[in-house]
Amino acid sequence: MPVLRLETLIPAPPRTVAGAVRDARTWAAVFDGFVAPARWLAAGHRVRTGTRGELRVGRVSEHGLTAAGPAISLTVVLTPDGDGTRMRDAVTTGDAVSADAELTADDAGHLLAARAAAITATARAMAASQVVVATALVHDGRVLAAQRTRPPELAGLWELPGGRVEAGESEAAAVVRECREELGTTVVVGERIATDLRIAAGVLRVHTARPAGAAPPPRALEHAALRWVAAGEVAAVDWVGADRAVVADLVALLA
Repeated sequence: MPVLRLETLIPAPPRTVAGAVRDARTWAAVFDGFVAPARWLAAGHRVRTGTRGELRVGRVSEHGLTAAGPAISLTVVLTPDGDGTRMRDAVTTGDAVSADAELTADDAGHLLAARAAAITATARAMAASQVVVATALVHDGRVLAAQRTRPPELAGLWELPGGRVEAGESEAAAVVRECREELGTTVVVGERIATDLRIAAGVLRVHTARPAGAAPPPRALEHAALRWVAAGEVAAVDWVGADRAVVADLVALLA
């Protein structure tokens, strides 16, 4: 099974590059006829890569992504490198599903170069975008979900509370402010989880938080309803698309 590799230094943080790697639009720029079940790839997703057949997505995290199929397997490994990220991208050719799916060394080389260019362009755009924070507020082993009231196409779906980071504001400060405005409560901000996600409003980043001592319980000031969700319930919630992309991260956080 021949393996071709390519290293690329991308001027963006690993979580941002990882978000570009899992973005279906980045894949569609490389594979003709690419079809995916969601905008952001997650473990277990099956995608179609045109004449290259089907791939099953394996690991997805800020450290990279794996995907494997009968014709080819893809592995992306991301490591910090100065102010950027070194992406190690590899294509392994296997038994082709048909004569049309055979992948020559030249094809694989072109595929790697095209993927690197598409991922770099997306990551650059994300790094320059407006930052939107989402809050994974955890209490007693459960995470808070808030039901949207607008816009019409998202009304009734559930999300992690949050909003845009204002000029001169840190992401942590934005989390505290948004929780105060949307939930009427005070939180202590923790670590980040998941990859960055490119959304219409900019780039979404998920921060963990816990209620501050003696803080009032969260209230639905800007949402239709609130609910606390345990690890075993997270996947069944009708999340907005971007938050569904971090379900595995939420389950791991609660576990």
